[in-house]
Amino acid sequence: MRTGDQVVQDLPWKWGVQGRIFVIGGLGYMFDAWDVSLNGFLTPLLGTEFGLSTGQRGLVATANLIGMAVGAIAWGTIADRMGRKKAFSITLMIFALFSVLGALSPSWEVFLVLRFLAGVGLGGCIPVDYAIVSEFSPKKQRGRVLAAMDGWWPIGTTLAGVTATFLVPVGGNWRWMLALMVLPAILLFWVRRGVPESPLYLARTGREAEARAVIDDMVRRTGATPEPYEIPAVVPEAAASRKKGLTAAFDQLRLVWAYNPVVTGVAWALFISVMVVYYAALSWMPSILRAQGMGEVAAFGSTTVMNAVGILGVITSVLLVEVVGRKWVIGVAAPLAAVALLVFSLVLGSSTAAIAMIAVFGFFALVVIPVMYAYVSELYPTELRASGFGWASSMSRAVTGFVPLIFGSVLWPILGLPLTFALMAVVVLGAVIYMAVGAPETKGRELDRITGSEEVTGAEAPASDASPATGAVRS
Repeated sequence: MRTGDQVVQDLPWKWGVQGRIFVIGGLGYMFDAWDVSLNGFLTPLLGTEFGLSTGQRGLVATANLIGMAVGAIAWGTIADRMGRKKAFSITLMIFALFSVLGALSPSWEVFLVLRFLAGVGLGGCIPVDYAIVSEFSPKKQRGRVLAAMDGWWPIGTTLAGVTATFLVPVGGNWRWMLALMVLPAILLFWVRRGVPESPLYLARTGREAEARAVIDDMVRRTGATPEPYEIPAVVPEAAASRKKGLTAAFDQLRLVWAYNPVVTGVAWALFISVMVVYYAALSWMPSILRAQGMGEVAAFGSTTVMNAVGILGVITSVLLVEVVGRKWVIGVAAPLAAVALLVFSLVLGSSTAAIAMIAVFGFFALVVIPVMYAYVSELYPTELRASGFGWASSMSRAVTGFVPLIFGSVLWPILGLPLTFALMAVVVLGAVIYMAVGAPETKGRELDRITGSEEVTGAEAPASDASPATGAVRS
C-alpha cells in the first residue's frame, strides 16, 4: 500500500489546487524581491538626504539582509516545528508592519533598525514558501514549479525599479517607494490565511486525521482516482525531542549537518557564492552607474533592465530544469553569470556595452537562482526541508549582508571592480565543482527518497553516503 505523501506527489497538476498554492506563495516571494531590490534604489537617496558616507550607505542594505539572515534561521525552524501555514502568514505580516514604520523613520539610525526588523519577517518567506510549494507539487512537475517560483523574483525587482524610476522625476522620495510596496503585501496576508497546512508536514508530525482530510480533498479536487493509503507512524523519539526557541534553531542546525554533511556543505556553498555575486550587483548597480556619470533616472532605468531581463532567465530555467537536470543548469549558468559581471566591469567606459552586459548578467543570474532554490529544497527530507533551506539561505544572507558594506568601503575603492568581480567568479566556480562531485541529481525523484543511500547510486552518490551520518537523522 502506498503512503499519503506518495499519493500527493502523483496527483495531476490543477491550477485550482496546487496552482493556487504556487500563486499565493509566489506573491510573497515577489515582495521579498521587491524589498531586496529596493535597497539599491534607497541607498543613493538616503545618502543624499542624510549626508551619508559610502560606508554608511552600505549599511542600508546590510541591515536589511542581516535581518533576513536572522529571519531565515528563525522561521525555517519555526515552520518545521509549528507548521508551514502559521509561518506562511506571520512572516509577511511582520515584514509589512515594520516596512510601514520604516517609511515614517525620522532618522537614518531608526531606519536601519526598522529595516532589520522588516528583514526578520521577510527572511522567513523564502524557506517557508519553498517548503510548502514543494510539498504540494506533483513530483513530475516539481522541478518546473519550483523553478517557476523564481519568476516572481524579477517581477518584484522590476516593480521596485519601475516605481523608483517613475517617482524620481515627479518629486517622489524613498518614503513613497516603501509605502507603495507595503499596501499590496498587507492584502496578501489576508489571502494567505486560506492556504491549507502541508499534508506531508501533518503526516510527519503525527496529525493523521488532518493529513487525511487535506489529501482526500486534494484527490477529489484534482479528479484523481481515490485509493487506499497509509500514514506511517511517527517515531516517538522524534516527537519527544522537539525543543523551543534558540535551542530549537541550533538543534535543527545540528540535524541538518548530521543528515548529510556533504549535501549541506554543497547547499551552503552554492547559496553563499551565487547570492554574494547577485546581491553585490543588486545593491550597488545604481551607485556604480551614477559614478560613471549617469543621472538618477538613467541609472535606475538600467538597473530595471537587468531585473526585467531576468524574467526570460526564469522562463529558460523552467524549460531546462526537467530536461537536463538541476546540476547541469546550475553548473553552466552560475559561472556565466559571474563572468558577465566581470565583463561588465571591463566595458564600463561604453554605456551601451555596459548595459548589454547588465542584461546578460540579469539573464543568467535568474537562470541559476530558481534552479538552485528548487535543488536545495529537494535535497532535505520533509522534517528538515524548511530549516535546511532556511539555514542555507540565512548563511548566504549573513555573508551577503556584509557585502554591501565591504563592497562600498573596501572592495570597490581598493581592489577596483574588475578584480573584485573576478574573485567572486572564482568562488562561484569552486562551489559549482563541489556540487558536481558531492551532491546527487534530484530530477524525477520522490521527496524524502533523494539523498538516502538506497536511492543514490553510481556517480550521483555523495561521498558521505557510506558514512554513519548519512540518513542517520531523518526523524
